[in-house]
Amino acid sequence: MQCAECKGKGMCGLPRCPITSRFYAQLAVKPASSYQGSSPSIFIGSYGYPEVRGGPLLINDSDNPPQWLKQGLGIDDIVGIRARTIRGSSGIHHFSDNLQEIAISSNPVDVDVAFEKPVVFSLTFDGTVAPVGLSGQLKEMEVTGSARVDRAVDRVTSDSDLGATDACVTLMESDIDVYQIAKLMTAGLLGKRRHFVPTRWAITAVDDTLSIRLKKQIAAFPPLEEIRVFCGEIFGNRIVCILVPGDWKYEMIEIWGRHTLWGGEEEIIVEDREGMTKRGYSPISGAYYSARLAVCEYLIKVRRNARVILIRSISSDYWAPLGTWVIREAARQAMANPPNVMPSLDAAVQEVSARLGFDRWVHYSTLLPEIRTQRTIFSFY
Repeated sequence: MQCAECKGKGMCGLPRCPITSRFYAQLAVKPASSYQGSSPSIFIGSYGYPEVRGGPLLINDSDNPPQWLKQGLGIDDIVGIRARTIRGSSGIHHFSDNLQEIAISSNPVDVDVAFEKPVVFSLTFDGTVAPVGLSGQLKEMEVTGSARVDRAVDRVTSDSDLGATDACVTLMESDIDVYQIAKLMTAGLLGKRRHFVPTRWAITAVDDTLSIRLKKQIAAFPPLEEIRVFCGEIFGNRIVCILVPGDWKYEMIEIWGRHTLWGGEEEIIVEDREGMTKRGYSPISGAYYSARLAVCEYLIKVRRNARVILIRSISSDYWAPLGTWVIREAARQAMANPPNVMPSLDAAVQEVSARLGFDRWVHYSTLLPEIRTQRTIFSFY
C-alpha cells in the first residue's frame, strides 16, 4: 500500500513504519508522569466531534513555524522538536479555562501538569497539522506563568458580538499572524457562538476565511501589468507560480513524484481551481487554502488583480509530513522572491517547466488553455 493510504498505520506489513521510526529515533525524553515547563499552544482533536478531546502541547521549544525557519532549522531539527512534544489529552470541559489562557497568550505559558500514566509514543500523521510524538492522559493541570495578551487580541476576544469572520479579519489587519488566529479559533475565543474547534479544522478555516476576504479586495484592483513567474522551496516542497493579468482565478496543481512521502510507484497529480467563489472542499485538502492565502497576501501588497496558476512539486527530500504550514511558508517565500517578468504566456510556461524540471503539469491545467483562448477586457490594457 502507498504511504498516502497508510499514513503510518502499518499497512505495508513492516514491523515499524520507517517514517515513524525516524520520529522515534529523535526522542530525547524518558516517559514521565508529570511535566513542568512551557506550553506554547493547544491541540484539539476531531475524533468523535462534537464530543472532542484536547489539551496543551508541552515543549520547551517554539511552536511557531516562521520562527523555526528564521532560526534556520532543517526538517530533521523540526522532527526532533515535534517528536519531543507531548500532547495532553482530556475532555475539553475539564481544563477549558487553562487551555484558553494558553491559546490567548502571545508567548509560551508555564504550566504544571500531572498525567494519569507515563506519557507514551503515539504518533499519528495528518496532512494539515504538524505531528506530535508523545501523548498522555491529563490528570491535573495548573497554569503557573502569566499570559501576555496583545491589545488587538484582547479587544477581539472580549467582543462576543463580533462574528468569527470579522474577528479573523480584524486580527489580520492588526498584524496578528495566522498561527495565533488559528489558536484563538481552536480555543473557542472568536465569534458569537463560541466553542472549541478541532485544530485541523481551525487551520484550514482561518486560511479560507482570510483569503476569501482578501479576494474581494483584490477584485477591485486593476490587473497586473505583466506576466510574472515566482519560485520558492522549503524542505523539498517547490512552489512555482504564474501570475497573468486578468480577473481573479486560481488554480493549484499538486504533484507527488514517484517514491515520495505520499507517492508510490506512480506519480500522483491532483488539480483544483476556482473563480471568485469556491464550491466544495478542495481535493488537495488544506494545502490548497494555505497556498492561496500566500498569493492573496502578495496581490494585496502590490494592489493588483491576476489569474494564478500555482504548482506544488514534492520531492523525496520531504520525508516527514509537517503540516500545511510548510506549503503556506513555501508559497510566501516564493512570492517574496524577485519574480521573472515574462514576455508571453508561452515563455512563462517554459520558465515554469524549467524550474520544475518537467512539463507534465501543463496537461493537468484547465486554466492555462482558458487564458490562451479567452479574450477579456483586460486584454486591451
